[in-house]
Amino acid sequence: MTALAEIKQAARAAGFARRKLAHAQAGPGVAGHLSQVLAGYRGVALAGYMPIRTEIDPIPTMEEAAAHGLVGVPVIRAPGQALVFSRWQPGGAMVAGPFGARIPAQEDLMVPEILIVPLVAFDLKGGRLGYGGGFYDRTLEGLRQQRATLAIGFAFAAQQTDDLPLEATDQPLDMVVTEVGVHEFSG
Repeated sequence: MTALAEIKQAARAAGFARRKLAHAQAGPGVAGHLSQVLAGYRGVALAGYMPIRTEIDPIPTMEEAAAHGLVGVPVIRAPGQALVFSRWQPGGAMVAGPFGARIPAQEDLMVPEILIVPLVAFDLKGGRLGYGGGFYDRTLEGLRQQRATLAIGFAFAAQQTDDLPLEATDQPLDMVVTEVGVHEFSG
């Protein structure tokens, strides 16, 4: 294991621990700020995610967005590939996908202009530490080559850190929304 890989592994462990504690202490309404941000983008194709483990839950905001436009969730095709997105509807049939995330039972691919991105840790420069598979980095890079794509990290405030081990391939976030506020970053 390289030195950078060891540093990232330690940063992930610390991020997971902070997230687990924040998740255990979270009450209702953690998506309120996310809903406020997305209210300004009604009708724009959006991709959220189905939370796993201790991820902060974006589903209430996704349900609101689905009333006004297209909402999708990520589908992992294979390691090393970008994500694709399948249309999601509140109450729609879901099945287990890779890594335990639920995906729509009936695939209906769409291309989002806004991504709500789960994460393990973030900094106040737009840096994001994910699970290590590079799925969102590859996806954001590809989408951003086609058109402007807004990447919104969604996390508990406790997941913020000042010392993220980032690489040149890590795609920056445009903002991070937490249960207590919004952090916007300039490119």
